[in-house]
Amino acid sequence: MKNAYFAGGCFWCITPFFTRLPGVGPVVSGFSGGDEPNPSYEDVKHQKTGHRETISVEYDPEKVSFDTLLAVFLKNVDPFDGGGQFIDRGHSYTLAVYYQDEGELSAARAQLSALEKEAGKTPQVALEPFKTFWPAGEEHQYFYLRQPEAFEREMEESGRRDRNEL
Repeated sequence: MKNAYFAGGCFWCITPFFTRLPGVGPVVSGFSGGDEPNPSYEDVKHQKTGHRETISVEYDPEKVSFDTLLAVFLKNVDPFDGGGQFIDRGHSYTLAVYYQDEGELSAARAQLSALEKEAGKTPQVALEPFKTFWPAGEEHQYFYLRQPEAFEREMEESGRRDRNEL
């Protein structure tokens, strides 16, 4: 098993797109990209750290490729919004792929280049080397399953429901 790390704005909102893929294990909500150890949800949300809300996707590369995970990620965000995602604004809600090796970096560059060519504009997705991942509290894990009504409200109010299909 391997892990892939994607910052896609609200971590609650992008988790479900990965959990139903064959070969994907736990998808953990958390934080990555900053230097502060063990950041709190409130500090990240209020832009007090250099972290972004991030998910860690555990996957079996023999059943699902990094390229597939990356394509799912890019399909379920607005890759051209550099100020955050939907109603969630600020650095902690901006997009990033935290790559772990040259293969992941190359795959991300290729998909972003293809997206730019197709759309005629530059994707606003940071490509950064993976440093560390800090899991968020239990109340943030699998939010769409634990609090389905609140999750649906978040998807509707944020504008994500118009873009995504679950």
